[in-house]
Amino acid sequence: MNGTETVPHPDDSDEVLPGARVLVTGASGLLGRSVAQRLVDLGYEVTTLQRSASGVEGAREVRGSLNDADAVAEAVSGQDVVVHMAAKVSVSGPREDYVRVNIDGTRAIFDAAEAAGVRRVLHVSSPSTAHSGSSLVGVGAGPADPENAEGNYAQTKAAAELLAEERGRTAFGGAGMDVLIIRPHLVWGPGDTQLTARIVDRSRSGRMPILGTGAPLVDTIYIDNAVDAFVAGVRRLPQIAGRRLVLTNGEPRPIGELISGFAEAGGAPRPRLRIPPAVAKVLGLVVEKLWALGEHDDEPPMTKFLAEQLSTAHWFDQRETREALDWEPEISIDEGMALLAAHVRATGSV
Repeated sequence: MNGTETVPHPDDSDEVLPGARVLVTGASGLLGRSVAQRLVDLGYEVTTLQRSASGVEGAREVRGSLNDADAVAEAVSGQDVVVHMAAKVSVSGPREDYVRVNIDGTRAIFDAAEAAGVRRVLHVSSPSTAHSGSSLVGVGAGPADPENAEGNYAQTKAAAELLAEERGRTAFGGAGMDVLIIRPHLVWGPGDTQLTARIVDRSRSGRMPILGTGAPLVDTIYIDNAVDAFVAGVRRLPQIAGRRLVLTNGEPRPIGELISGFAEAGGAPRPRLRIPPAVAKVLGLVVEKLWALGEHDDEPPMTKFLAEQLSTAHWFDQRETREALDWEPEISIDEGMALLAAHVRATGSV
């Protein structure tokens, strides 16, 4: 040795280790913010991109939307890995809003990554991209299907996932980016405004229904487990690129039991309202049309997509996910419910 040591570039390693530069988009949401903060805490150099403040301590923050070319270019420049989490997540609203964020925004991220020489992208998708309304029982991560997916969110996320797969094959003169696709399913826990808080709020007001028997089995994942899995995905991305992985706790529960558990953990009564699934689907279609006629700040109480999600089984084989990520969930569903209840008692809110 001559007194100097060659430090391998992150792109030459079979793992993405602390010290690597990682961009997390959508870091104002619970999952994005939590993943970004964990990466910072582990020693990664983290940049976040989102429209509002992320609250991630120790991260470099770029404020802007996915459709702001300058903000995207600034955020992507110099990164070793992009974790693309930003999306429009809702069950209502104009289709063009979903297209602009979920499809055009994803394309903008990949275009910027290609231009900046970023070779590794962890693209965050959803199991709904391969859900046509029928039950999913012990399945893996089937191909995204924009034509048969239900609703604007699932259809545009499916199109975005296909775009991510295509860039994984064709970018950089045919060599392809290292692209890993992870589909987390129903992330919940303290601070979750998308699922947990809505169930608690609607249960408290008597507007949270159980469809049919409430017996179909549904997978979910506790927030801390999801964060651990995504950190493992970043670290192992060079080894497992090219895969689609559905991510859950691997503990399917009857959906009525889950809803009641969330309500009780949040200090609300167990839902008493029961609606037959067929009635809920028709009601959802009617509500969607009425909702589209006015301006609303909240979600409609029912949609056809929501009725299908609440009345069909959707749980997944986790063997490939756990093997690929070298990961096991540490917090069970029951433990997560207890942690959620303790958080609500301590803070007075979900």
